Amino acid sequence: MVLFRALKVLLSTTCPPARHGSGYVSRMRYLHQLKEDDEACAAALQNAHFLLFHRLAPLLKHTEDGTFRPAALRSSDVLKLLEGLGSSGSLLEESVLIGCSEQNHAQFCLDVGDLHQGALEDACQGRFMDLRKSFFLLAASEAPLVAKAQALLRWHQTSGFCCTTGYPTHRNRAGSQRVSRGNGAVYYPTVSPVVIVLVSDGERCLLGRQPSFPRGMYSALAGFCDVGESLPEAVRREVAEEAGLEVHAVAYSSSQHWPFPHSSFMLGCHASVNPAHSQVDVDHRELEDARWFTYEEISSALQVQAPPTRSAPGALWLPPKHAIANRLITEWVTRQEWLRSTPPTPDPQASGRTP
Repeated sequence: MVLFRALKVLLSTTCPPARHGSGYVSRMRYLHQLKEDDEACAAALQNAHFLLFHRLAPLLKHTEDGTFRPAALRSSDVLKLLEGLGSSGSLLEESVLIGCSEQNHAQFCLDVGDLHQGALEDACQGRFMDLRKSFFLLAASEAPLVAKAQALLRWHQTSGFCCTTGYPTHRNRAGSQRVSRGNGAVYYPTVSPVVIVLVSDGERCLLGRQPSFPRGMYSALAGFCDVGESLPEAVRREVAEEAGLEVHAVAYSSSQHWPFPHSSFMLGCHASVNPAHSQVDVDHRELEDARWFTYEEISSALQVQAPPTRSAPGALWLPPKHAIANRLITEWVTRQEWLRSTPPTPDPQASGRTP
């Protein structure tokens, strides 16, 4: 446990305390106002920034450096686009509030899936791309907002009826909640908690792969939390189920919203097992494979920028930097480097001295 307490200190990231009236506090209070005040939200919509989607695929533009970024649109651009394609401007009322820029512009998203995709792409000079294919091509600063937008749009598309009465639900202006017309029950967007854990035996880390993974990719173990579980309990159960190992220490690292499969809340952890009991027993109903990797193998794999080719079928590929699994793996490598650079503590008994 001492190792993991040191790890938490070494890897901890803290947000600076927000000053009263700071830009961050002002933006958060402005967002809260827009969620609570329909009139204020409607006013903000008139001069807002937009992310467009077509059946949950975001509209992206190719950049000169080979990446993609969301198409930058204003309310007036979207209104002109809708009218140019013969649609009513009232479609803007289905927009969902997703954030506030540092310049204090409200940010909304809108799914225009009923309009012709090709015509939209030509008019915007962009492409609607499946988020599973485009997520890792987005800048790290922009990917979370696109993921949040898709998650909220999907929630609205699948939450049109009250699960108790069967009556339709209606949304507030910001799209931050839906209310049942039958019993007045208020529904809020949901996320599914998922544990993702990097297991170590002190010198190696454990990675697994699913059949759906790209060729050569291995990642940290992950699974949904069960009702009633604490975070450590979920970690221990998942590792036991998938790899047949018993975890004896768990340390929280960080978290991340993950848009797949349907708005997951990833809780990243490090865990340790006894090196004397590190024989992996893979449950092939859960994983295709799981095995231990050395520091040298992981350090080398972190330098790989693209999936291995067919000519290098045995090459290891790790999740991209956007993924919390990459963060956990990088933290483990940093920890290993720190341990290797730290001189061992002298043993008093070996020198003939007593404490």
